[in-house]
Amino acid sequence: MNNNWSILAEPIQTIMKTYRIKNSYEKLKDMTRGKKINKEIIHNFINNLNLPNDVKVKLFNLTPKNYIGKSSVIVKNI
Repeated sequence: MNNNWSILAEPIQTIMKTYRIKNSYEKLKDMTRGKKINKEIIHNFINNLNLPNDVKVKLFNLTPKNYIGKSSVIVKNI
């Protein structure tokens, strides 16, 4: 799991949509589909997004190990 950097497409897409970046899903799909994604590829993608620097820093700090998505919300509803 720690080497599965493509899992970070979910939070990146959410932020892209929040900042109304067009074709968020398609851009991430093009970057991730059928490719081995690593930290460098994810960080280059984030760096090229039109986002405020503080938002980019938050995304740069995400890793497959520390990203839990909505799991804490789901667990509370069980």
